[in-house]
Amino acid sequence: MPRHIGIIPDGNRRWASLNKLPPWFGHREGYRKLRETLDWIWDLGVKTVTIYAMSAENCLYRPPEEREKLFELAEKGLRELMSDEKAEKRGLRVKVIGRLDLAPASVVKLAREVERRTAERSGPLLYIALCYGGRQEILDAVRRIAEEVSQGVLKPSSITEEVFRDHLYTAEAPDPDLIIRTSGEERISNFLLWQSAYSELYFCEAYWPEFRRIDLWRAIRSYQRRQRRFGR
Repeated sequence: MPRHIGIIPDGNRRWASLNKLPPWFGHREGYRKLRETLDWIWDLGVKTVTIYAMSAENCLYRPPEEREKLFELAEKGLRELMSDEKAEKRGLRVKVIGRLDLAPASVVKLAREVERRTAERSGPLLYIALCYGGRQEILDAVRRIAEEVSQGVLKPSSITEEVFRDHLYTAEAPDPDLIIRTSGEERISNFLLWQSAYSELYFCEAYWPEFRRIDLWRAIRSYQRRQRRFGR
């Protein structure tokens, strides 16, 4: 069983268009599907999930009305996580990663509050990648390391892969074993660039709102049939 699953829940807008609905209806259904899928994953005993909720490009370039609806869903999700009895029973910890300077102050406040409230739990870990970009994450890690070097805290000769990993947003988790992307697109779109170097990739044809439990099982089954060599 994979320890860490990354999910790129793609296809919300295309699903809405196919059903002659406004884009935010697709995002609303995508949010409902996300809650359902996370329950399926936690029931399987997976320890960590990273969900690509919004890319930095989404936060910068989507039409204003669509961005507003996306941030409303983000607020809804964070509020529900704070009061979710099932999540509390599971001991779910939550971390929100990404360029939160691009998000409304109300979203940032909720993100920090849900992190604080779940910090002492010992169950599975959920990373919510919000206004996230993998290149930006790498740049942020480089800046933090450069600052430590300039302060004399760290020697350049001491910078290893492990040191670099410790400066990433996902430092508390192992690299993802499996990354699932829906909607038939076969790319990772700036998601966990460093961490996904040896991840197994699974591309599902279904649009995200149509993702089923059997699609998850097929992704995991595909993962289990592969021989992981990590470049060796």
